[in-house]
Amino acid sequence: MGRFVVPCIFPYPAKHIEWGICMEWLNGLLDDINSFVWGWTTIGLLVGTGLFLTVRLLFVQIRHLGHAIACVIGKYDQPEESGDISHFKALATALSATIGTGNIAGVATAIALGGPGAVFWMWITALVGMATKFTSCTLAVKFRKLHADGSASGGPMYFLSLGLKNKKIGIFLGSAFALFGMIASFGIGNMVQANSVVGGLSYLLPEAVTTSGFTLWYGFDISWMSLATGLTLSFLTGIVILGGIKRIAHVAGVIVPFMCSFYVIGAAIILILNVSAIPAALSQIVKHAFTPYAAGGGALGIAVSQAIRFGVARGVFSNESGLGSAPIAHAAAQTNEPVREGIVAMLGPFIDTLIICTMTALVILVTHANHSEHDGGAMTAHAFEIGLFGYGHYLVGFGLVFFAYSTLIAWSYYGDRCAEFLFGEKAIPIYRWVYVGFITIGAVGGLRVIWTIADIFNALMAIPNLIGLILLSGVVARETKHYCRRLKNGAFKKGRHSVQ
Repeated sequence: MGRFVVPCIFPYPAKHIEWGICMEWLNGLLDDINSFVWGWTTIGLLVGTGLFLTVRLLFVQIRHLGHAIACVIGKYDQPEESGDISHFKALATALSATIGTGNIAGVATAIALGGPGAVFWMWITALVGMATKFTSCTLAVKFRKLHADGSASGGPMYFLSLGLKNKKIGIFLGSAFALFGMIASFGIGNMVQANSVVGGLSYLLPEAVTTSGFTLWYGFDISWMSLATGLTLSFLTGIVILGGIKRIAHVAGVIVPFMCSFYVIGAAIILILNVSAIPAALSQIVKHAFTPYAAGGGALGIAVSQAIRFGVARGVFSNESGLGSAPIAHAAAQTNEPVREGIVAMLGPFIDTLIICTMTALVILVTHANHSEHDGGAMTAHAFEIGLFGYGHYLVGFGLVFFAYSTLIAWSYYGDRCAEFLFGEKAIPIYRWVYVGFITIGAVGGLRVIWTIADIFNALMAIPNLIGLILLSGVVARETKHYCRRLKNGAFKKGRHSVQ
């Protein structure tokens, strides 16, 4: 094939340069932006806000863990109350967005870039993130917008614009969040998921990637498998999201329990077979959270700062605490008690990161897959292949499909609520069709660019959301105190619901 060059709009010295050089320049630019937005300021704001809320709310994530479980199993459901979906379906919808490729590819990426110590910082992010998620989801229900047909819209864009005393600042922050959230939905919830599915399938079917395909541009080859995967995911996502939150919640309520059990059982078998290696793996995680990690025996290795940075970034990508995305789903819950839904919501980081991500990390470490040449979902697939007698990679491949699909449908709802806030209800169908199209683009795109873009907009979403949580923490503290007093007095026993 002859050499083909394209004009490049980037400010590069040459008038016409090769596409590959353009992409290299773009990768460098995005890396610089990512390093800036995921600098110590953002990391400090994420973890610091979680610590602040943990203390201010008197360790709510520990005190009310049992009550959260009782709410999820339906003990406090009241079908006559406002909202679209039950506590369980609200949690399932939020989990379907968070239990995605972050649990498979994200954990592997964190270990590859930040060493085993990154997992420790994922744990810290999840622990304090439970308080963050409690606060944001409580506010989401308190300040949600109820439509004439009984449906609800809520999330940071609403509690920022309606809850803050300075309305101009509130509307500005709410609009900024909605804009970043809508754009981020095409990254974290869309292209990253589709691309990770292709990555997992390419590990299972490497010949399908290398033996067939076509060249769209010079240096930009597309395999038929990635294109077919993208089109299939686009179709299957479209038939669900066009039905709105009730159809999304119904599908999520079926997929989430199934896929969690399917994946966790496979990971548990590997860990049981390698139980003697677990203490050493845990020791690695804790040790390298505070000391450098010599990756592959290298002299310099991975610094502690990298472990913290990638641990927090991947932790946030995994459980989305602090991003403000999950409150959009929890705002649709069928309840008149904002605090109750906040308590349900804090189970998200617990299940997602402290259980599922930890199991993934331990499987990678006990099988030593982190020392292989693989990255992302392929590293996790390789770990499961080693651990399950040469067949575990099939479990990961199918798990990736279910995880990614559930995330795709949930994040479409997040994005269309953001689009509705910015442009009105007429924008929703347009957004959904564009969203479906981007799935195929993600399936054929490059992993590095997509992950970097997702990281950037994760941080941009988090900033206005965290500012709002700090400023409105007093509202949540009062609501929590009032709810806990009524709970202690038995106000929520069957037949005794009240608003005392």
